[in-house]
Amino acid sequence: MLILLTFYPDNLEIFTHRDVDTVLKRIDASQNIWLRCVQFRDRTGTAKIIKHFGLDPSRVNMIFNHSPLGIDEDVEDCLFDSYEILTAQIKNHEFEVARGNIVVGNNFIITFEITELKVLSILANNLQKRPLDIKKWGIDYVFYLIFKEILNNYHIVFDYISRKLDDLEDEVLDDSGDESTYQRIATMRQSTRSGRRNFQSIKSLMAIMDYDDFQWITQPVKELFKEELVHQVDKLWQEYQALRAWMSELMEIQRDNIASKTGERINRLTILSTVFLPITFMSGFYGMNFKYMPELEQPWAYPAVIGVMILIVICSIAYAKKQRWL
Repeated sequence: MLILLTFYPDNLEIFTHRDVDTVLKRIDASQNIWLRCVQFRDRTGTAKIIKHFGLDPSRVNMIFNHSPLGIDEDVEDCLFDSYEILTAQIKNHEFEVARGNIVVGNNFIITFEITELKVLSILANNLQKRPLDIKKWGIDYVFYLIFKEILNNYHIVFDYISRKLDDLEDEVLDDSGDESTYQRIATMRQSTRSGRRNFQSIKSLMAIMDYDDFQWITQPVKELFKEELVHQVDKLWQEYQALRAWMSELMEIQRDNIASKTGERINRLTILSTVFLPITFMSGFYGMNFKYMPELEQPWAYPAVIGVMILIVICSIAYAKKQRWL
């Protein structure tokens, strides 16, 4: 799906279509535009878009071959950023990693969204309801708004993770969890790694903005990044580190719980083996085929041996309970 947002001086026009040529014909080169390519995996169509905006053809391979996260500084035809953003799917109670690319030029932004990024859809709706003065700010201001929404998304994600960890912590500390509890924590910790890469990418972008020859972001927007987003990134990064430490602690405690339960099971099996070892010895002893065994001729021998066996079992179990082995 292709969604074209054209920023006119007094309104925002949104045009949606699946055909690349139809959308490209609607582009007004004199206006600032934002083109969203949502789940658009047509290589030929992507090449047409790249050519239309005068970008390097190698960008097509970078879009389809999942280039490394962060800003590409090798080719200077645009600001090319590859992102990997952690989002919470509240309905499914799971996490999802949204991947894609953001391209910023002199009067355009193109977002290639492998999976639809909900925060961008929300931003587009908000811009339609409350048009911004694009002539005053320029298209790079939309780029700033995109990153602002991405960071706001992490507040929701981290709040969701905290609530999930609260529930898991209760299971771990009450020792009511099992190996699946440990696996859930480990899966959650693994899923949040994309958040670390995303923060590092944003920090790299802000560092690159300080370069004098970085032409794609105007000075007023650079100031907005420094004044409003740098502190937010640092705060989220600290929160992210705290959540990761919390997950590690819970994993360690649950690992100890699992080891303790395993040790208890082994202990019980050992005690049972110890209890029945004398009985096994006695049954083996009287199972020997010797002709002269005095007890074989006695009528009380069989019940006496059985009684001794039962007494051994009772005494062994009583002793184990007294020692709190059972």
